[in-house]
Amino acid sequence: MKKIAVISGASSGMGREAVHVTAGSLRSIDEIWVIARRRERLRELADAYPGKIRTFAGDLIDLSFIETIAEAALEERVRVCLLVNAAGFGKLGTEGQIPGKETEEMIDLNCRALTVLTEKLLPLCGAKTRIINFASSAAFLPQPGFAVYAATKAYVLSYSYALRKELSSRGISVTAVCPGPVDTEFFPLAEENAGTPWYKKLFMVKAEDVVAKAFRDAFAGRAVSVYGLPMNSFRLLCKALPWNLILNYYTS
Repeated sequence: MKKIAVISGASSGMGREAVHVTAGSLRSIDEIWVIARRRERLRELADAYPGKIRTFAGDLIDLSFIETIAEAALEERVRVCLLVNAAGFGKLGTEGQIPGKETEEMIDLNCRALTVLTEKLLPLCGAKTRIINFASSAAFLPQPGFAVYAATKAYVLSYSYALRKELSSRGISVTAVCPGPVDTEFFPLAEENAGTPWYKKLFMVKAEDVVAKAFRDAFAGRAVSVYGLPMNSFRLLCKALPWNLILNYYTS
């Protein structure tokens, strides 16, 4: 049975870095199925790893596209050994600044598509399969000016915790990755309606560092992966103090 990895959001950022890590270090994986909208970016990955990459170009918001991927996996009777849900986007701005269509698409991609893709592929997962869901440190606290994005990532974190418990009897491990600001194409796209706060730029880190730690934590069986002292401290702060107190300071 062919052993595969499935990686969404593979055209850039942490999804693309996950492809490099998988191709470079997971020798047991026969094929990497990469998913993204930008066909040319996927071709670059296929050229970089001849014979290792299978590309699926399309928009995960379209549930029929997810069905196409699932049907291909079922027809080929593959074993999904690694699933990386890295597709997602965010838009900065307060209520009314972000167009309604973009808000809907944030929810659809960050929450619905991640859930549907995961559940479609779960029957093909087995013991020792690792599922890596990219959430965000924004999941730890509601964020005015980033409200919908933070809420979608809180969903990813909660879903990952619950799914991890449900799948433990099958030997499948789920890890939620919760980085702070990462130096990718994310923020230039997020800033169409409002600018990035200075403190987010202050704590910007490299995608390769976040992904390397995410893989280490996932294969160590950890529930959550948080890169760096600042974001780990932020996580503890959000656990220790009432959200109202933090938000009063946050918005003052």
